[in-house]
Amino acid sequence: MKTYYRPLPRSGHLRSKDAMLLAGGPLWFSDAVMLRRDAKPEVIPAKAIPDDVLDHLTSPRASIAECDMGGATLMGILNVTPDSFSDGGRYLDPDAAVAQARHMAAEGAGIIDVGGESTRPGAETVPVDEEIRRVAGPIAAIAAELNMPVSIDTRKARVAEAALDAGAAVVNDVSGFTFDAGLAPLCATRKAPVCVMHAQGDPQTMQDAPRYDDVRLDVYDFLFDRVEALVATGIPRNQIMVDPGIGFGKTLDHNLTLLRDISLFHGLGCPILLGASRKKFIGTISNTGTADTRVSGSVSVALHGASQGVQVIRVHDVTETRQALALWRAIEWGFGDGA
Repeated sequence: MKTYYRPLPRSGHLRSKDAMLLAGGPLWFSDAVMLRRDAKPEVIPAKAIPDDVLDHLTSPRASIAECDMGGATLMGILNVTPDSFSDGGRYLDPDAAVAQARHMAAEGAGIIDVGGESTRPGAETVPVDEEIRRVAGPIAAIAAELNMPVSIDTRKARVAEAALDAGAAVVNDVSGFTFDAGLAPLCATRKAPVCVMHAQGDPQTMQDAPRYDDVRLDVYDFLFDRVEALVATGIPRNQIMVDPGIGFGKTLDHNLTLLRDISLFHGLGCPILLGASRKKFIGTISNTGTADTRVSGSVSVALHGASQGVQVIRVHDVTETRQALALWRAIEWGFGDGA
């Protein structure tokens, strides 16, 4: 039976003598939870973790698209769609999209994630040519003006190719590179870093009673297999980010379980991306309505992610999240130190 190890991250300057740095970043751990499908969880010392797993847990993460993976990088969300759940239609105009990217960059985003197809529950698939029309112009303008990395949020090889030609640096696929067989080889050929996400079903069906044996371990196994497949395609492991897919084929309890145990995914040896900003479960728990009223809850989730060593936090609200992270870092490490 397979065994899994979830490090228990801690922060601050006072460390136990057997502490190990988590993914080469500012957090550390001296204990971990050992998980098996046929046994109760057990807390064990970090030194008892097998060497190959421990290497994945502790090895520093390489930069991706010039973004430092030694701390938490903010990925600003830019939906150039008419129907995204939070800001659909707001940035469909290319000038509005570039202005929003400019604002997010000024407020502290390290990368801008541009998407031309909504992946909200129930969303319809967008034709390839229309998706290209939506994303190519804004990506070219952002890459030229702001001189910062842009990621393309797409499931389709032709869209990714057009986005890379326009200046995108990263491909972010919510289908885990299972929707279009040509996408992974394209990224390997173009030497583009990628983010592989877990989703159960597609946007039209993913919230139709999702089920798991153990959501943590099932998602981990999926991502493990996808990372291995991407590496076999020619994409280096150190250029792959993993995303457990909060809200993509998950119930409220599934989302909370994944967030609580998100440090488990450091065992894949890749940077972790967390995308929970303004999602429905935040409104459900906090009893708030529309997506734009979920900012405080989103920031709270982002801070939790940072406390678990998540390297990339995908957000709508860059200003508020950056401010919260700055205060958290100052409290944990002292002003000017930390992640």
